[in-house]
Amino acid sequence: MSSLPAHTASPARLLELVRGHWAIENRVHYVRDRTFDEDRSQVRKRAAPQLMASLRNLAISLLRLAGATNIAAALRHCSRHGRETRRLIGL
Repeated sequence: MSSLPAHTASPARLLELVRGHWAIENRVHYVRDRTFDEDRSQVRKRAAPQLMASLRNLAISLLRLAGATNIAAALRHCSRHGRETRRLIGL
């Protein structure tokens, strides 16, 4: 089912939309779930959960912009190389 009008909902367009959705799921949500273990987070008060999600998204985005393809490996690298990490965030 789709809310697109029939003249714009060609099979190719629908496939493009579905693949785009799953690309986001695989590139962001999967990383947040697996690498950051977000589902088991104990942060639950006030705006803290939303803030932590934003910080995780920021970390993922910065690492992707820096060319990282494996976020877990990039996080391990950053934890061992403080000077490079500070440069990455502009400090």
